[in-house]
Amino acid sequence: FRIMAGKVKWVTDIEKSVLINNFEKRGWIQVAENEDWNFYWMSVQTIRNVFSVETGYRLSDDQIVNHFPNHYELTRKDLMVKNIKRYRKELEKEGSPLAEKDENGKYIYLDFVPVTFMLPADYNLFVEEFRKNPSSTWIMKPCGKAQGKGIFLIKKLSQIKKWSRDSKTSSFVSQSSKEAYVISLYINNPLLIGGKKFDLRLYVLVSTYRPLRCYMYKLGFCRFCTVKYTPSTSELDNMFVHLTNVAIQKHGDDYNHIHGGKWTVSNLRLYLESTRGKEVTNKLFDEIHWIIVQSLKAVAPVMNNDKHCFECYGYDIIIDDKLKPWLIEVNASPSLTSSTANDRILKYNLINDTLNIAVPNGEIPDCKWNKSPPKEVLGNYEVLYDEEMAQSDGTDRDLRGRPGQPTGVKGSRARDSGKPVLTTWK
Repeated sequence: FRIMAGKVKWVTDIEKSVLINNFEKRGWIQVAENEDWNFYWMSVQTIRNVFSVETGYRLSDDQIVNHFPNHYELTRKDLMVKNIKRYRKELEKEGSPLAEKDENGKYIYLDFVPVTFMLPADYNLFVEEFRKNPSSTWIMKPCGKAQGKGIFLIKKLSQIKKWSRDSKTSSFVSQSSKEAYVISLYINNPLLIGGKKFDLRLYVLVSTYRPLRCYMYKLGFCRFCTVKYTPSTSELDNMFVHLTNVAIQKHGDDYNHIHGGKWTVSNLRLYLESTRGKEVTNKLFDEIHWIIVQSLKAVAPVMNNDKHCFECYGYDIIIDDKLKPWLIEVNASPSLTSSTANDRILKYNLINDTLNIAVPNGEIPDCKWNKSPPKEVLGNYEVLYDEEMAQSDGTDRDLRGRPGQPTGVKGSRARDSGKPVLTTWK
């Protein structure tokens, strides 16, 4: 059913064969790159063009796309932090217990992003914070880039001065008026395995923001650095020590092309259960799920919740040596390129399961359906949060268990009582 003029614009790093095989299996298309499909897998730029006021384009009911029009509210590094900060302030004004702070003024439940400032706008605030703890390390990232491009670490104010500074006014000036940066307190005590730093890449599918309904993919993975970690200032410029991006690590001398420096999430869980215990491991993953839900809630009010849209995000989480998870960033177009055989299987299944939820049973897309697919089509996805269901059950109280209490997924068991315990945000 070719119903729409204009060709598919593929995300550059997607393996076309994987998507085409998935489309073909559903009987949607013939394999021909010049065909016009009614299901579009688009790049973020193409999405902007489709929803642009200037184009005057309107999607019909049987056309769905794989990004929300203003997904960048979550996936641009600066806007993500801005929205989370706004979300915290709103909860504080409402007197929500979620916004509770400790005696040092830190959020107890919403402290999941490192201290971050936008440059050049927040330069003076950053300097003030820097001088409170001058021995700390900071990481600078361009707001609109991915794959580790343009990232560097600083330990001294002089390092940022030489990057860009107006000496006459003593104020920060960006080298390019087009490019903004974020600067964040560097997590210099990461959890190490085999002496190496790693982060988690987790996939989260959002089918609708209002009401919020999201799914966690069970087959995420860890990305390891190829060089052992050291906080030494002499290694600040060595990105093989500090950045886990495969786009960077694959150029290292020690990169292993067989396993790609990756571990499955299930392997990480097994390792942590054997070294730290099952209870603290469950608590860690509960906190990761909590972070994801709260970050989505933070952007839900500002997201353009178009009924034609769904989105699969790539969440990057770092765990420190105290087993505290930190949200680093959220990717709008997580790489679907496979670097290993296992990678290819994982991403093939990811695409397959995503399409099964977006368009159940391989039927003609219909943006009017309620986007609540039956459990049997979820594949490796599991419901992470369903706002509609939570409200109807009376469980969405926006409260969270106190530290040390079980806050696991629905049906997880308290260690002391043996009774099922529901998380309050589920």
